[in-house]
Amino acid sequence: MRILFCNYEYPPLGGGGGVINALLAEELARRHEVAVLTSQGLDLPRREEVRGVTVLRVPVLFRNDRSTANLPSMFAFMVQGARFGRRLLSERRFDIINTHFALPSGPVGAALARQAGIPNVLSLHGGDLYDPSKWTSPHRHAPLRSWVRRLLREADHLIGQSANTIANARRFYDPDLEISCIPLGIRRPAARPADRRAHGFSDREVLLVTVARLIARKAVDQLIATMAHLPPSTRLLIIGSGPKEEELRAQAAELGILERVRFLGYVPEEEKYALLRMADLYVSTSQHEGFGLVFLEAMACGLPVICYDHGGQTDFLEDGVTGLLLPLNAREAFLRAVASLIADPGRRRRMGQAGRERAEGYYIDNCARRYEAVFERLCGARRDRSPSPLAAPLDGRHSSC
Repeated sequence: MRILFCNYEYPPLGGGGGVINALLAEELARRHEVAVLTSQGLDLPRREEVRGVTVLRVPVLFRNDRSTANLPSMFAFMVQGARFGRRLLSERRFDIINTHFALPSGPVGAALARQAGIPNVLSLHGGDLYDPSKWTSPHRHAPLRSWVRRLLREADHLIGQSANTIANARRFYDPDLEISCIPLGIRRPAARPADRRAHGFSDREVLLVTVARLIARKAVDQLIATMAHLPPSTRLLIIGSGPKEEELRAQAAELGILERVRFLGYVPEEEKYALLRMADLYVSTSQHEGFGLVFLEAMACGLPVICYDHGGQTDFLEDGVTGLLLPLNAREAFLRAVASLIADPGRRRRMGQAGRERAEGYYIDNCARRYEAVFERLCGARRDRSPSPLAAPLDGRHSSC
């Protein structure tokens, strides 16, 4: 097949939604012709070949941060993406479009699919439908809800990454939406653990780690506040960057624990896995995750996970087995949970092993095969001029992750 992905963010820009798109594109490029239409920023090349994938970047305004997009840059992608996409379609033929995020990518993918007369598969990532930390979240505004509802209804096929994402799509937009559930996947980690001593840590210290864009939704300030009540031998590694970094550094300094909190910024994937393998415990106080790819990465590295029970991660995390799940913003309970695992290395090891075993079912080759089956069915239906397969999701209306 000739597959065109449409996503306003693609590595090195953005967060988990761009990362999974890249993993999926690279896996499918082993067997198909794959291109990605995305945003250009930070002096990235307009066009390049990355692991068999043709990446085509559209110039957008004001994209000056690797980890987060702003409203002007997202609006620019909707305009410029459609414009450059039409030019692309006049030069190359595609069999199918897979659009990631209802907004801002959705209008671009829908317009290009109409022009080319090919199916459009819309992948929902959670935050594009429901983000409790943002006043701009579409679920809060009637005009945006109406726009998203139309995009969801017009897509040839909808894919949600978790039961939580699918529930929010039906709750806020249309209870009768037919949506296939295809969990995200990760690349199998190959990195060896990073050297503790090279990073200035001893074997006696307990290393907590989190991977997050430093934005309000991730609520990393709660982790820093928790650190103030944990044993002095505890360290927190924060992998990721974002607009909240200076504020978080100031918070750690005010609490007198800045030397116990290590801000590592953006790191390449191999280094990220090495740091995860070096750590003892993965912690997150994120307010909501559509899926929670980083939790899977931590599990694959043998880390128990402590987080809230609000989001897509509840599809694969199990309280008391792969880690500990706490009610949203139950901060005292979160502190007790972290302290309990710090004090019990044997339980940490058992939970880490359970997580590693569970992660086996969530590698990218499994995710890609399921996407591939959806694409092939839709392309076959279009060739046969039969509308009926387009109306039913691959896994059925009540499919679950």
